[in-house]
Amino acid sequence: MEKENQTSVSGFLLLGLSNRAEQRRVLFVLFLWIYLLRVLGSLLIVLAIGSDPHLHTPVYFFLTNLSLADICLLSTIVPKMLVGIQTQDKSISYVGCLTQIYFFAFLIGLDQFLLIGMAYDRYLAVCHPLRDTTIMSPRRCALVVAGAWIVTSLHALTHTLLVDRLSFCSSLEILQFYCDFYQVLRLSCSDIFINEVGIFVAAIGLVIIPLTGLLFSYARIVSTRLTVPSAKGRYKAFSTCGSHLSGVSLFYSTSHGTYLCPTSNQTSRLGSIASVMYTLVTPMLNPFIYSLRNKDMKGALKKLVSRERIFT
Repeated sequence: MEKENQTSVSGFLLLGLSNRAEQRRVLFVLFLWIYLLRVLGSLLIVLAIGSDPHLHTPVYFFLTNLSLADICLLSTIVPKMLVGIQTQDKSISYVGCLTQIYFFAFLIGLDQFLLIGMAYDRYLAVCHPLRDTTIMSPRRCALVVAGAWIVTSLHALTHTLLVDRLSFCSSLEILQFYCDFYQVLRLSCSDIFINEVGIFVAAIGLVIIPLTGLLFSYARIVSTRLTVPSAKGRYKAFSTCGSHLSGVSLFYSTSHGTYLCPTSNQTSRLGSIASVMYTLVTPMLNPFIYSLRNKDMKGALKKLVSRERIFT
């Protein structure tokens, strides 16, 4: 294949999910509703938490940041995808592709740190309730979130700059509806050893360590609560963590299922469908998981809706 220097690459082609006109119409309506529901659900969560003083606690502080991060994640992918479906324009500029790679890596990494922050807060609340408010002070929570922003932004910037140094072959087709980092690497004609080293380091720092922290937190919660003699007490303790554990399970099962599957699946239509679950459906379900399965959040949402009715 003829080799092109990366400075002459004008863009890539996002082949998306379907080329059939009737399917494109269905996908446009479906993804538009997913986007609108996610934005509306996240904004309701943020407003409910902000308006209820009882929810000004560490776990809801992390949930607020998670909701805002998910809005940004969908906004990185969905608007461009909707325009492509409507206009049948599959192209994305080189700069636009790098921008998607940066924000996607940044926001996915941020999600993982926020989830482990929520898990650690639940661990303290269940296993060390008397020290919870002291350890997870507002200042410390703010520092944790700020640190997560800095680390994940530097991680995303490093990967983006490493992609920018590559040259690409004449085939610039990406079998996805967004600029998937791994598929972009497969299109390169350059040596991607440094990129693979970066992926390995990131896997340790942003996947293995957070996942280990999550498993440790919930293992301690389970072992501590199993010693409670009252069945009602055990149920109450586990119910406080149920919504968060559901969100964590959904996030990790879809994200790691997408990238741990065989390479042939990642470059097939099946891989595109798995990516829809990971990038679109999971963020959309987060508001429902954290509100409908959480008594405090349901109460805050009811108060918010009642207040809006009074003012209208």
